[in-house]
Parts: sequence; C-alpha cells; structure tokens
Amino acid sequence: MATTLIVGPETTMHQESFADRSRQLEQEKKAEAEIIKKEKEDAKKSPFEKFYQVNQANSKYLTKLAVEQPKALAILLFVIENMDGYNALMASYKVFQEKFDISRTTASNCIKYLKEHGFLYVYKSGTSNVYVVNNTLVWKSWGKNTKYCKFPANIILSESEQEKDDLKKQRINAIIYEGDLVDSETGEILS
Repeated sequence: MATTLIVGPETTMHQESFADRSRQLEQEKKAEAEIIKKEKEDAKKSPFEKFYQVNQANSKYLTKLAVEQPKALAILLFVIENMDGYNALMASYKVFQEKFDISRTTASNCIKYLKEHGFLYVYKSGTSNVYVVNNTLVWKSWGKNTKYCKFPANIILSESEQEKDDLKKQRINAIIYEGDLVDSETGEILS
C-alpha cells in the first residue's frame, strides 16, 4: 500500500539535514536520560528533612539504657534531637537541670553513666561541655561522614543562664515553629 502526500498551497516543506536530525535526536536522548537520572536520585532521597539514623546492631544498648537509666536516656535523646550534623551539641548541666527538673548531681551522674558506657563523649569549651554522640550508635548526617567533627556545635542556653535584662530586651512574644507563627506564652498558632 502506497502513501501519497498531497502538498497544497497551505503546506510548507521543512527540510533538515541528516546531521541536524541526528543532533536533535541525540539532544532529546540526553534530556530524557537526565530526567531519568533525576527521578532515580529523587527516589533515593528521604522524604524526611529532620532525622537521625540508629545503628540497629547497637540499638539493644538504648533498650538497656531505657530500663536501667531512664533519666540518662532522656538526656541522651535530648542531645540527639538537638545535635548538629556532626553529632555535637554544646550545653551546660543547667540546661539538663531545667529541661528535666533534676538536680545538678542527677544530671552529672547521668552524663557520667553515658560517658562510661560509651553513649557519648564530652569535651570542654570554657565552662560548657560539648557532647558528641557515639557515631556507632546514632548518626545525623549523610553516610560515612563520621570521620569529621565540626565546631561550633548547636548551643543551647537555659533561661537562667541568660542575663535577666537581656532576656527582657530579647523576649519575643511569638516564635516560629515548623513554619507556623506561635504565641510563645499560650502555644496558640497565630498564622
């Protein structure tokens, strides 16, 4: 069966060389390959922005800690939740005392237990401590980024560690929490 093309006055002839058409097809092929590559990369990405990884082989120690030293576990989880991408957090004992309503002795004993049992390492920076979580237990950054430790770390100050006059000047009645404007006194979402 033969196909006939009828060319009328409205029809325009489009001529391109074999080389031009080959280049065009090659560009389309590359563009398609880039789209497929990007889709594969996106599929590998976690849908979660805030996460930390737990080494399943060592998670049994977290379970043991929960049974034996629940306050120490609470402190460890606080450090993990607030650490930077290099597993580090700078805070004083006062932060833990106020956060968990515990005495300095209890905070000290919990930190001592966590150090002795290898959950975290403690480095001094002035009068504050830099807590670095053991990277064989938990890691908050990409893959094998465990060989680095970057400072400054995330720093948390308790309210009592700040100057009262400065606090009054800096007090803001609304905070931004996960994208929402929240009244810091009532917790009510303002926007």
